[in-house]
Amino acid sequence: MSTENLPQSPEQPSRKPRVAVVFGGRSSEHGISVVTAGAVLKAIDRTKYDVLPIGITTDGRWALTADEPERMAITDRRTPSVDQLAESHEGAVVLPVDPTSREVVYSEPGSVPKALGEVDVVFPVLHGPYGEDGTLQGLLELSGVPYVGSGVLASAVGQDKEYMKRVLASFGLKVGPYLVIRPREWQRDESAARKRIVDFAGEHGWPLFVKPARAGSSIGITKVDGLAGLDEAIAEAQRHDPKILVEAALRGREIECGVLEFEDGPRASVPAEIPPPDAHAYYDFEAKYIDSTPGVVPAPLTAQETAEVRRLAVEAFEAASCEGLVRADFFLTEDGEFVINEINTMPGFTPISMYPQMWQAAGVAYPELIDRLVQSALNRPTGLR
Repeated sequence: MSTENLPQSPEQPSRKPRVAVVFGGRSSEHGISVVTAGAVLKAIDRTKYDVLPIGITTDGRWALTADEPERMAITDRRTPSVDQLAESHEGAVVLPVDPTSREVVYSEPGSVPKALGEVDVVFPVLHGPYGEDGTLQGLLELSGVPYVGSGVLASAVGQDKEYMKRVLASFGLKVGPYLVIRPREWQRDESAARKRIVDFAGEHGWPLFVKPARAGSSIGITKVDGLAGLDEAIAEAQRHDPKILVEAALRGREIECGVLEFEDGPRASVPAEIPPPDAHAYYDFEAKYIDSTPGVVPAPLTAQETAEVRRLAVEAFEAASCEGLVRADFFLTEDGEFVINEINTMPGFTPISMYPQMWQAAGVAYPELIDRLVQSALNRPTGLR
C-alpha cells in the first residue's frame, strides 16, 4: 500500500544538546572552579545549548544551583562557593551509572525524586583532586556520558606532578630537577626525609619551591630561601597533599602556551609570558587570581622561540594522551632552552585566565573556544579510544 496520501505526523523539533556544567568540588581550588564556571555559563551559546549548572560542595554533595553567573565572581578578595549558590542544603543531584540512560535525577529528603532530563555532555570545570584528577572522568566513563577534556589516565597524569614529569621526560621533553617525598617516607622517618631535601638544596642551591604534588592554582606552594623556612613550607604543602614535591628554582622567563583539539588534531595557541609580579615573591595564588597580575600576550619571543614552544606544547599534549585542551607551562632559561614545568588538563577559564587570553590572541574568541570544546566532546565516544 502506498503511504503517499496518508496523513503525515508532524516532525518533532530537534532539541538542543544539553550541557551540564559541573563545578566546585572537594579540593582547595573549589572557589576558583566556581569562578571558572561563572565565566563558562556567561559565555556559552544559549541559542545552541541547554545548560544545567551542577555544583559540588566542599563535602562532596552534588547540588542543583542557580544559573546566575554574576554571583560566581571574586568579591572583596574572596572566592565564591557552591554552598552560597545551592538551591537547597539537603537536595542532591544524581548522575546515572547506567550507560543506557543519561537521565539526571534530583532528590530531597521526604520528596519524590524529580527527573531533570537527559544530559548530552558534561563540562567539568573542577580543578584539583576529586575532579580534575581522573576521578570524575572515571565516573562519567562508567555512566557513558561524554565530557570535555582529557580521559582518566591523562587527567591523573596531569594532576600528579611527579608522574607528569616522569611521563614528559620519557618522551624527551626537558624537565627541571625535582624531588618527591611520599607520605609513607615522611611517616617512617621525618629526619631522613628532611635530610634528602637539604641534600637536594646542597646540590642545586636555594631557593627551593615546596609544593603539594597533586594540587594547582599555585595553592600550597612556598618559595624557601633557606633552612629556616623549610619546616613551615613542608607543613603548608602537606596541608593540601600528604605527597610533596620539591623543585629547584630555574632562572628564566615563564612562558605558557595553550593547546586545543581541532578536527585535524591539536594545535597550539599564541604563547604568553608571565612577568615577575611586583608585589609577590613569585606567581602565587594571590598574584594570579586576587591581584590579577597580567600576563603578556603574545609573549615577546623570536619567531624561532615561538615556533619551538608551540611545538613542545603539542608534544606534551600528545605525550600524556590528552584530549580537548591543555595549558603547558615552560621556563625559557638563560641559555635559550625551554624546560617544561607542568601541564594543566583543565586550566582556569576565568576572565583573567591565560588559557582563553592566549586563544583570543590566536583568533579564537571565548564563546567559540567553549563551543569547540563541547563539540569535540560530543563527537568523541566514551570508553576505550
